Amino acid sequence: MIITRSPLRISLGGGGTDLPSYYQDHTGFLIAAAIDKYVYITLHKTFVQELIIKYSKLERVKTVDEIEHPIIREALKTVGMETPYLEITSMADIPSGTGLGSSGSFTTALLQALHAYQKNLIHPHQLAEQACHIELERLREPIGKQDQYIAAYGGVTCFEFLQDGQVQAYPLKISVDTMYSLEDNLLLFFTGYSRSASNILKEQDVKSKQKDQAMIDNLHFIKDLGLRSKAFLEQGKLNEFAELMNVHWQHKKKRSGNMSNSHIDEWYDLALKNGALGGKMIGAGGGGFLMFYAEDHARLRHAMRKAGLEEVRFRFDFQGTQVLVQS
Repeated sequence: MIITRSPLRISLGGGGTDLPSYYQDHTGFLIAAAIDKYVYITLHKTFVQELIIKYSKLERVKTVDEIEHPIIREALKTVGMETPYLEITSMADIPSGTGLGSSGSFTTALLQALHAYQKNLIHPHQLAEQACHIELERLREPIGKQDQYIAAYGGVTCFEFLQDGQVQAYPLKISVDTMYSLEDNLLLFFTGYSRSASNILKEQDVKSKQKDQAMIDNLHFIKDLGLRSKAFLEQGKLNEFAELMNVHWQHKKKRSGNMSNSHIDEWYDLALKNGALGGKMIGAGGGGFLMFYAEDHARLRHAMRKAGLEEVRFRFDFQGTQVLVQS
């Protein structure tokens, strides 16, 4: 029995510049934080040659090629397990399609479990690269690389996406006091909407490949906001960081008409009137979670709860993808 877990994430600045269609020409930069909400994978050896796969549906097949779940199928091929005797089960603290990077977390947790089964040690960087290879290259999803990397590394981490495809990762140089204040004052509220990130990001990806100047300029500005957010966080200027969240959200909405809707805009305005100093939609947009920075927690929580939004409380995760059980 092997059990692995991989953290979900929130983006703190620069999101969207991690897509190859942008960084291959201009380089990308963002800050992400892993949180203590997880995707879990369990792996168990079966006695007969078959694959039993349990997620939102049940699959029972004889060969890897028969697997319908694309990530599981390609992950098994990537690690060279063509005829395994395995039962694979996935669980998650938060549903998929909510903007917290669940697909990248699922892929890294699955790969970690398969490597543990083969008794291979794998560095977080290599784990993230394999996950990116599966999702971006083998499955050709129009997504970025931040989810796989922050899931593998954990922590509050800066990522630079270089033109040659390499990724540089390093911890945000933030004081312990600032870290605790940031963790305490960021609040997540579920909008009740879920959506496909790839559908939202496809428009950005296509326009970037077409060298659409408005899209490129928007992403240049978002990258600059990410660098400014890094500076404010490292200086302990959290109120200034919160104000940049608002600027980020206003510019992010310009990338696609599907980023927001009237309900999301109403909830966002309500939060700003009830103690939130800044906020934005997490992930690709269109649904999922709204995140706000607020020092007056009680007032904001009361207003959001009255509006029908459920809060998900969290702490930062500093362990990244790991093996919990191996027996």
